[in-house]
Amino acid sequence: MLAQKQAEEAAVANFSTEPDYEGKEEERQEEHSMLSVKSLLWHGGSVWDAWFSCASNQVAQVLLTLPYSFSQMGMLSGILLQVFYGMLGSWTAYLISVLYIEYRSRKEKENVSFKNHVIQWFEVLDGLLGPYWKAVGLGFNCTFLLFGSVIQLIACASNIYYINNRLDKRTWTYIFGACCATTVFIPSFHNYRIWSFLGLGMTTYTAWYLTIAALVNGQVEGVEHSGPNRLVLYFTGATNILYTFGGHAVTVEIMHAMWKPQKFKYIYLIATLYVFTLTIPSASAVYWAFGDQLLNHSNAFSLLPKSGFRDAAVILMLIHQFITFGFACTPLYFVWEKVIGMHDTKSICLRALARLPVVIPIWFLAIIFPFFGPINSAVGALLVSFTVYIIPALAHMLTYRKASSRQNAAEKPPYFLPSWTAMYALNAFVVVWVLVVGFGFGGWASMTNFVRQVDTFGLFAKCYQCKSPPPVAASPVAHPHH
Repeated sequence: MLAQKQAEEAAVANFSTEPDYEGKEEERQEEHSMLSVKSLLWHGGSVWDAWFSCASNQVAQVLLTLPYSFSQMGMLSGILLQVFYGMLGSWTAYLISVLYIEYRSRKEKENVSFKNHVIQWFEVLDGLLGPYWKAVGLGFNCTFLLFGSVIQLIACASNIYYINNRLDKRTWTYIFGACCATTVFIPSFHNYRIWSFLGLGMTTYTAWYLTIAALVNGQVEGVEHSGPNRLVLYFTGATNILYTFGGHAVTVEIMHAMWKPQKFKYIYLIATLYVFTLTIPSASAVYWAFGDQLLNHSNAFSLLPKSGFRDAAVILMLIHQFITFGFACTPLYFVWEKVIGMHDTKSICLRALARLPVVIPIWFLAIIFPFFGPINSAVGALLVSFTVYIIPALAHMLTYRKASSRQNAAEKPPYFLPSWTAMYALNAFVVVWVLVVGFGFGGWASMTNFVRQVDTFGLFAKCYQCKSPPPVAASPVAHPHH
């Protein structure tokens, strides 16, 4: 009995000094992190770190496909749906943060320590709702992160081709797959401080380059803005926007890396408001300039004239996609480590070696399905709709379905929506809307479009939407693919 009591006291002592909880120890760690050069660049856990991580993770290659989405659905729908899904995404990110805090507070009462353990979303679902929800959360989250990583590799190959087209896109995918595999050496989200900061700077430059270049270039001769004119294209574009604001698959890991995760609640909303200043002007300007030409150019770089500014934007996006690949892969690394029993290992090299099998299927899938724009929409409809919107809303409703759960909740309803009934109504709306519009219509449209790309270009396409070879005769050619 005495030994058990001493063990419990030790566990409580360890738990109380965890950097996720208020106290003097936390203040000393935070102060130390500000003073140490190594911590300044490497070990982050502040509110600012979380904000940079959320904003940086939200806008990567999708900046280049939003003009394509605008051409499918028109300017007005494009802008309105960005605002709508941005707000919807911020709400479900808030729900995830509330559920994380609820899970942590319950485990705290059981004297559970997470000193060498990173909490993930499927574990939150398991702790609050049971093993079936764990399985569902794990399945959707891992599949989404897998294809999110695939998209980054495809985007790398697509972008570098506009600087150097001596190699085809498939060869570039091989090269960047090897480069991105080096992310196995980054231990956790604590270590993305400098990368998140740089990543957001890169996307900010790229977004304003797209905006200014499109306005300076002006409207092309005979420009047409016919969208929306087909339901398939409309809902394909809508699901790409749904995907844009679906960076929640790493929300729990970002929260866990914070010194004070309770402060996360509104960080995603503030990050989304900043992202609006990048996505709306750039997509609107490029669509205004090129109109329906974008229907055959899912990467906005392909239409802008070659210049030093464009090459700089391409290079910065390549670096950022490497960072985003790491963001998407790190939770997969954690899951794999837990499966093979390597999660507690302190050796970085040993963990990196154990993580390598995660990269191989990502590399392979990027070579099979190199369809830059259409794959974004397919992932948005089939995976993001559940992972980001439906599952968090349902999980919140079920976690607080009992009066006792609501009464003892670690986090009460927000000040702007103080009623539990109002929260239930909003969550129910999110579930129904995304299930019908996002998964239903969006799934049908995006898969129809995706199958069409497979039929046109085939699997293992060597150079998707590359320039066609010049014609033998001097006869006019209809719309070459770029």
